[in-house]
Amino acid sequence: MGRYLAIRFGRAALTIVLVVTFAFVVLRLSGDPALMILGPEAPPEVLAAFRKAWGLDDPIWFQYLDYFRAIAKGELGRSMRDGRPAIELVLERIPATLALTLPAFFLKVALGVPAGIYAALHRGSAIDRAVMMTAVAGFTVPSFVLALILVLVFAVQLGWLPSGGQDSWRHAILPITTLSLGGAAVLARFTRSAMLEVLGQPYIRTASAKGVPWRKVVTSHALPNAAIPTVTILGFMVGTLIAGAVVVESVFAWPGVGRLLVVAVANRDLAVVQCILLLVAMTMVTSNLIVDFLYGFLDPRLRAKGAHA
Repeated sequence: MGRYLAIRFGRAALTIVLVVTFAFVVLRLSGDPALMILGPEAPPEVLAAFRKAWGLDDPIWFQYLDYFRAIAKGELGRSMRDGRPAIELVLERIPATLALTLPAFFLKVALGVPAGIYAALHRGSAIDRAVMMTAVAGFTVPSFVLALILVLVFAVQLGWLPSGGQDSWRHAILPITTLSLGGAAVLARFTRSAMLEVLGQPYIRTASAKGVPWRKVVTSHALPNAAIPTVTILGFMVGTLIAGAVVVESVFAWPGVGRLLVVAVANRDLAVVQCILLLVAMTMVTSNLIVDFLYGFLDPRLRAKGAHA
């Protein structure tokens, strides 16, 4: 188990370094923050002073090394727009984002997993086809299209719910619904496939042939084994709790991390963008590490295979 976890931790660290490096390079090649923040009409000497103050006139390799030295000290930079620490700006927005993504996550699980199980147990029935058609529709419709449809129906036409903002719990209903429907569709399809694969295994047929009640076959043999691959998709969803609502927050004017990321990218606020991406990468990697650990704990074959990888 020690070697298994060591390999996973090494890969996780490498993933974070690669993500941070990619973001660092792309951001510096995508535009001049001085021009975006001060405007092209700013005098050349003002632009030059701004670049010098923020170290933008240094070679990119020097900026890269300086950035990693700052990370090692726990410093994630300051916003170029107001001078506040980037991590402070991000932490202020996390509660608003979690207020959407956490309820949406539990709603995804509550809708998608039972629907997938029920569809698998009634394969080929009208209910199975209805569940899968609904799941395909929910999976293929982009989140921004679904958000606009919900706003048009429930905010504009019916007037039941507000179209944006964060003034009350009613403002969270449409964004949470938008986030949960697509994820529930993914979970329903994934859970159905996992259940069908398990139900086709010889040990399921053996248990049925021995006269084990079907309910017990499903609850004691099928569900536990089908749950193992489902952990993967759930781990990915947990990893997207911080930045999984970028589009939805923008559509509904929700002041979360996703909206902050959009504004920071548009303004080339490098420290804020890099801080968010680092946080997202660490969240994703942590969730994947937890999934790997659960895999190794639940299935010793994967642990043994990972030790030789």
